[in-house]
Amino acid sequence: MSTTKALPLLEPETAAPCCPPLSERPLTAEEAERTAVMFKALGDPVRLRLFSLVASHAGGEACVCDISDVGVSQPTVSHHLKKLKDAGLLSSERRGTWVYYRVEPAVLAAMGALLTRAGQA
Repeated sequence: MSTTKALPLLEPETAAPCCPPLSERPLTAEEAERTAVMFKALGDPVRLRLFSLVASHAGGEACVCDISDVGVSQPTVSHHLKKLKDAGLLSSERRGTWVYYRVEPAVLAAMGALLTRAGQA
């Protein structure tokens, strides 16, 4: 019996951005805190590379076995992937002995909207 559990993903159309575009108005303290968590997670070169590897992988998801060659040890890769998950940038699903990671489309939409000039989204 499989214990695989798929995590639900939000579609970009149903996701509200965390914050308005930066050019629309100043962020509130709460919006800045939420947004900083995402950008802090991406502020490490290894995490940014892992995020890019998952995002650009065929089918929008990648097995940890396909993305672990980033110049650091496997435990360090796991640590960085956990940081990306904790920040809400990735979701994961265990399939047998492997874990598959997927970029949350709603997060990409929210980050894109945040960095877009107001009125152009």
